[in-house]
Amino acid sequence: MATPTTAARTELYVRPEYVRDTHSADEAEVRRPLSTFETLYGLSWLRKTVILIVLAVIWEAYGRWLDNALLFPSFSETVRAFAAGIYSGVLLERAAVSLQTLLLGYGLGIALAALLTTVAITTRIGTDLLETLTSMFNPLPAIALLPLALIWFGLGTGSIIFVLVHSVLWAVALNTHSGFRSVSSTLRMVGQNYGLKGFALVGSILIPAAFPSILTGLKVGWAFAWRTLIAAELVFGVSSGTGGLGWYIFENRNQLETANVFAGLFFVILIGLVVENFVFATIEKRTLHRWGMQHG
Repeated sequence: MATPTTAARTELYVRPEYVRDTHSADEAEVRRPLSTFETLYGLSWLRKTVILIVLAVIWEAYGRWLDNALLFPSFSETVRAFAAGIYSGVLLERAAVSLQTLLLGYGLGIALAALLTTVAITTRIGTDLLETLTSMFNPLPAIALLPLALIWFGLGTGSIIFVLVHSVLWAVALNTHSGFRSVSSTLRMVGQNYGLKGFALVGSILIPAAFPSILTGLKVGWAFAWRTLIAAELVFGVSSGTGGLGWYIFENRNQLETANVFAGLFFVILIGLVVENFVFATIEKRTLHRWGMQHG
């Protein structure tokens, strides 16, 4: 005969049933459509445009408050000087010279970086060579090489291209090599199982897998190249009598045309914004976003 305690232990526990309303207010809130503000705030290009407008307003307000066009022209005065330079063709001519030189130096720097990183990732001596060279030359500012460039290549484009290659090479090589080393050994073995070696392994396996790091290096190299180009043209452009935007800025500085100086700087900024938000953004959409390697 079972005791009361034993009967209580053997009695099955019945879990109470809960009925939840699937059309509750919480569920409706999840499905709530975005408001107009939330939709607009989700657009990256619109947020960046608003930031630029705010900066322009601050610039204009400070210029009007200072009321000294020789020291700091307002945004509207800079835009007028920029429009005049575009209309006369001077700014376009100077920008064409700068971009031509920049693309040549940038391309050579990328080619040398690709060669160095390919050798470094396929051989041990190549890795030692790249690490040694980057430790030696990456901390060295490109501007410090201007006197040597002047001696070796003389006045003009050759000297500018030399310092451009130096500014691009190490940034691209470091990021590319770092990306290659971060590729998993599984992917490497897959490529080797298919018989890929050397340049074939790098092109088919390593570059696609390490492309986020490579693209970062290309962006950094582009920024370094722009800064180096303008600084180099301030010296070589004036010395040789020809030059691009850097010479335009330096020439107007000597003539105390501060608005034109700001117009030249404004053009450099515009070109940088176009390259960043159209060229590199297009590359990202067609590679990283499509491959699912980056959210955006």
